Amino acid sequence: MSDANATILVIDDDPALRASIGRLLRSLDLEARLFASISEFLESDLPNGPTCLVLDVRLPGRSGLDLQRHLTMANRDIPIIFITGHGDIAMSVQAMKGGAIEFLTKPFRDQELLDAIQLGLSRDRARRENEEALVVIRERFASLSPREREIMIEVARGRLSKQIAGDIGIAEATVKVHRSRLMRKMKANSLLALSRMAEKLQLVADEELQHS
Repeated sequence: MSDANATILVIDDDPALRASIGRLLRSLDLEARLFASISEFLESDLPNGPTCLVLDVRLPGRSGLDLQRHLTMANRDIPIIFITGHGDIAMSVQAMKGGAIEFLTKPFRDQELLDAIQLGLSRDRARRENEEALVVIRERFASLSPREREIMIEVARGRLSKQIAGDIGIAEATVKVHRSRLMRKMKANSLLALSRMAEKLQLVADEELQHS
């Protein structure tokens, strides 16, 4: 389970449990950052690599569910595993609806926690890879000329070169030249790949892509 770039954030006001989780994670060569309160956590900087948050539901002051809502509103997408000694169905439903990975009731088995952490790290790793890929696509799109951007959007809408030429008032051959250039700049090896890039960039409304 070792991941040199991963960090597990643990927020629990029980010093013994906090230390126990920390020892478990470090025994697997995972970096663990331990916090006694939400305020202490909010004063820290988030790690740069894959991250997962192990969060007690009941804490002094703001609750774990309050922090979950705060992170969602701040657009800070961190996989959360809730732990609690006093959970109930309504609380667990609220946590899971908010996107939590798991809701564990104390005392839980080490393996239950580790399985949930593995899932959380996998999801965060995939999210980060998708975001990095999107940055690259945006940079490529920014390198296109205004005409190439216009034609890329029309291609993503499913328009043929002849139709695009008629719409914007240029020769069909010219459309094909622009299309070839923009596909090279976007590093798209097919029209389908180009359409998927346009979808990620949200250049075309979903309903248009569904009918293209």
